[in-house]
Amino acid sequence: MRSARDGVLALREALHAHGGTVAGVLDPGPVDAPLLELPGPPQVGAGGPRAVGYEAEYELLLEMIFEGSLLHYGAPRVVRTDDQDLALLLGDQLYALGLSRLAELGDLQAVSELADVISLVAQAQAAADPELAQAVWVAGAAAVGWGPSAQHDQAKALARSGDAEAAAALRAVTTSSESDTS
Repeated sequence: MRSARDGVLALREALHAHGGTVAGVLDPGPVDAPLLELPGPPQVGAGGPRAVGYEAEYELLLEMIFEGSLLHYGAPRVVRTDDQDLALLLGDQLYALGLSRLAELGDLQAVSELADVISLVAQAQAAADPELAQAVWVAGAAAVGWGPSAQHDQAKALARSGDAEAAAALRAVTTSSESDTS
């Protein structure tokens, strides 16, 4: 499986080619963070059986949406701006770019899943629960790659209701999804 660093470098290249404002605020520096050696949510999703034959496209569109989320709530990896309003707009642009690529693939189930990811991450961030936001991302990416399940839907319902067990339930679903095809 590719590393998050591989995905980040592909994202930077794609956004540079896209041009516009987002290309003008790309961080040209090295991508050196220890966590980037591991697979991230985009690599998890692209590694699933639903992405077979389109792994690079799934990885890139998930990277776009993940970076959009980081522009809204965290520390983006390749898009850098000190202007908070611009960061929000660019985050929205990256959401749209990723979702439109997914729609072009005809994967409406994954579009729906990622819409849930975007809304549940927003809810988790509003509740100041970054652990839940991370669990939502990983479980959502796994659902894109492996398909949703009843357990995943139940874990999302826990997250929507603000249940304290939501992050653990989402992590458990992720682990079982990935092991089902191992």
